[in-house]
Order: sequence, then structure tokens, then C-alpha cells
Amino acid sequence: QVQLVESGGGLVQAGGSLRLSCAASGRTFSSYRMAWFRQAPGKERECVAAISWSGGTTYYAGSVKGRFTISRDNVKKTVYLQMNDLKPEDTAVYYCAAQYGLATVTAPLRTPEYWGKGTQVTVSS
Repeated sequence: QVQLVESGGGLVQAGGSLRLSCAASGRTFSSYRMAWFRQAPGKERECVAAISWSGGTTYYAGSVKGRFTISRDNVKKTVYLQMNDLKPEDTAVYYCAAQYGLATVTAPLRTPEYWGKGTQVTVSS
């Protein structure tokens, strides 16, 4: 069982930065691929970034590539999403997710087993 708690959301002006954190409970955090999803009002939830168990491989959606960076600290059992040059279209609820597995990450995670409750990110123009 893995429990995920996100933090770091808030209101920021366009061009600004935020860093989201996701703290995980459980003894086997390092056995999970981790990802950040987001869902804007009226839109489907999308995977914006994912990272392998070791941090050695990552995936980014085209809309955030070059602006967002996902990272993880397996000792602290935490995954991060550094978001730079934020745009109003980045406004959404951001969710942390975990999927068991040691494979590399080359595509968005499709079926995570565990989800956090989300944190709101609002970017004003």
C-alpha cells in the first residue's frame, strides 16, 4: 500500500515558477514508477511527467517539455515537479501517481495503482 500526499500548489503569475512535492508512505517507494498528472476543468486527466524507479529515465508531455522537470529522492520517499515559465494553460489540479515496476519510463503512465488527492495550481495572465 502506498499513500501519496501532494504539496506546493498555489497561485502564480505567468512566467513564474512552482515546485510541487509528493511525499509517499510505504517501504517500497523505490519499486514504483512515479508520475505527475493534471486535470483542468472540462478536460481529461493527462500525464505530464513520469520517472523510473531509479530516476534514470523520464517522460514529458510535449506541452511541458523544457519547462517542467521531474525528479525523485528515494531516501526521502518524495517525488518533485519543478515547473518553470508557467502559462495560464498550466492551470489545473496536479496529482501524484505511483505504478509498481522497475522498467524504464518512455511513455506516459497508463494505469497507476495509487493516486494522491491533488494540489491546485493556478497561473494568472
